[in-house]
Amino acid sequence: MAKTGRIIAGLDIGTTKICAIVGEVNEDDQVDIIGIGNTPSQGLRKGVVVNIESTVKSIERAVREAELMAGVELHSAFVGIAGGHIRGINSRGVIAVSGKNKEITPQDVRRVIDAAKAISIPVDREVIHILPQEFIIDDQDGIKEPLGMTGVRLEVEVHIVTAAVTSAQNIIKSVNRAGLNVEDIVLEQLASSKATLTPDEKEIGVALVDIGGGTTDIIVFVDGKVCHTAVLALGGNHVTNDIAVGLRTPTGEAERIKRRYGCALSSMVSEDETIEVPSVGGRKPRVLSRQILSEIIEPRMEEIFSLVHRELKRTGYDHLMAAGIVVTGGTAIMEGVPDLAEQVFDLPVRRGMPMNIGGLVDVVNSPIYATGVGLVLYGVEHGSQGKFNKADDDNLFQRVVARMKQWFGEFF
Repeated sequence: MAKTGRIIAGLDIGTTKICAIVGEVNEDDQVDIIGIGNTPSQGLRKGVVVNIESTVKSIERAVREAELMAGVELHSAFVGIAGGHIRGINSRGVIAVSGKNKEITPQDVRRVIDAAKAISIPVDREVIHILPQEFIIDDQDGIKEPLGMTGVRLEVEVHIVTAAVTSAQNIIKSVNRAGLNVEDIVLEQLASSKATLTPDEKEIGVALVDIGGGTTDIIVFVDGKVCHTAVLALGGNHVTNDIAVGLRTPTGEAERIKRRYGCALSSMVSEDETIEVPSVGGRKPRVLSRQILSEIIEPRMEEIFSLVHRELKRTGYDHLMAAGIVVTGGTAIMEGVPDLAEQVFDLPVRRGMPMNIGGLVDVVNSPIYATGVGLVLYGVEHGSQGKFNKADDDNLFQRVVARMKQWFGEFF
């Protein structure tokens, strides 16, 4: 069956899985999910490409699966980026309004954003996002859309996200070699927020904690704007490794046990529950209490949440989150995760599921798909930019730099 709506693809390149999501914009401008491809990730460590060949093969498998389900051929995708190299900083720009009658024009807005991003960034880092927080006209703050207003002095506060140039290049190169153009590189927690957070939550203050396999990604919204982003190099794989060592079982079995029997709060597990644990070296499986498993998981999950809490306190946003915390990502599926998070943060906590979509809703109704669905929603919102079309590897850096010239079109 031919697809008549606009097709948008999101590619979540994670440490444990690579997920391709295909969305179609229907007649009501709503997004229907029409294809999903999910394959184990090989070639990445803590969100960073460490083996291009393995990464390319994993991407190809996920994309092929999504294409078959959707019945379309994909040529481009919005691609997520994560990893410990991600940094977020707040900056401010100030200009004098030019032109007749001191009316603010698109050129003035472009100039003030250029002034805000004129900060010292090391040569090995690249700007991924410039997210305007608010505009200030002649000391009047809280302005979200300054065009057409009159003033003498225009200021803007922005949140700038940077990444290591080489990490961004390797992701672009991997996707290109898998046969796709990269429409845009999107910070993964920003994408997840598109799918899981409500406008009300963003307005009164909320933190999204996306716990993936190799990293835990944080994004904070206050007054509807991004105030802080951070990436911690801890994730679900650390829990799996703890189980493998603690129960003396192979890593693959540890992952299976975590998914099937894991609980982040040992007080929620009854003492008489048991699980069968395969042994290494051909030894017989053992029967152990499920509470032992929970007592291995709980300290690591508590550590992750404590580090997130420390990060929020360090930046001063911990008291501004009236809507509490939203946890998403694959590790958030585990039983007891919101309950443990509530104890650590002393705030209301809920699991973040993809929202505001149609189509295969029941299939993607899981925190695992939050980033993939969010990338599709980001693509619908920001349109086809064509920022990273396939080209020779020699031109890769020039294309990354050329992307800087298109910020204005991304936000206005």
